[in-house]
Amino acid sequence: MSSANNLEKINAYIGRMPSLPVTVTKVLEICNNPKTSPTDLNRIISLDPVLMGRVLKLINSAYYGLGQQVTSLVRAIIMLGINTVKNLALSTAVVDNLSDRAAFQAINMDGFWRHSLCVGVTSRMVAKKRGVDQRSVEEYFAAGLLHDLGKIPMNNVLSKEYVLAMSMADRERLPLYFAEKREIDTDHSEVGTIIAQSWKLDRAIVDTVNAHHAYLEYDGPYKDILYTVVLANYFANIQEIGFSGDRYPERIDPSVYQFLGLTRDIFEEIESGVTAEIENARIFLKTN
Repeated sequence: MSSANNLEKINAYIGRMPSLPVTVTKVLEICNNPKTSPTDLNRIISLDPVLMGRVLKLINSAYYGLGQQVTSLVRAIIMLGINTVKNLALSTAVVDNLSDRAAFQAINMDGFWRHSLCVGVTSRMVAKKRGVDQRSVEEYFAAGLLHDLGKIPMNNVLSKEYVLAMSMADRERLPLYFAEKREIDTDHSEVGTIIAQSWKLDRAIVDTVNAHHAYLEYDGPYKDILYTVVLANYFANIQEIGFSGDRYPERIDPSVYQFLGLTRDIFEEIESGVTAEIENARIFLKTN
């Protein structure tokens, strides 16, 4: 199939994808207003019983380990923080929209989401270790969780070509995005960017999706988040936590460690805690 037909099929698939729910779109809009209060969020979320249930389930989950049950939505929002609630709404909505098993022809769905979750929690752990403001840490999680979302349409509509790309990557020991470009004439970063922009996701997420394999060329305002996700993605791949189809990832450029003020020892420091973090954070992937 020609590259033009490949891109046409991908764009048609993305065009048929459902948009994010109105409630979630409103939550994102409200949370991006610096004057937003928990009461503002409470007013919107209380109109959506499913999202309200997820917020209460999160605050009462093992992830937070509270000793007593929280039943008040506004109290849950206050305790979680506005950014956490925003990213819960965003993450679960995206996963809802993209968790059709039929869309995962070349890459196993459970393996894909475990890899994505690993990148999200690892990004958050690294950000915390570096002393990033607690109010911003959840941005690192969301960007990490969603960095590979462009692989899903490619899996679905070009499954044969994607299997060939993965085979090429394995056979020639290439990073997967190299093989995607050669076999399909686009890669998951480009495809994911189309989705992220069509859903009007935060600029930090759009930039991370777009540049996580071209990070040395990035000169935008979210370099800290991008470089953290690059580091976390490399960790998830070399540790083989979940499966993203990338068996031979590129080594990270030393400038990433320098920019973040870290050394390669960071992998040993976080390794023991990652699995527990993944299990605790699985609630962000619940679709029912």
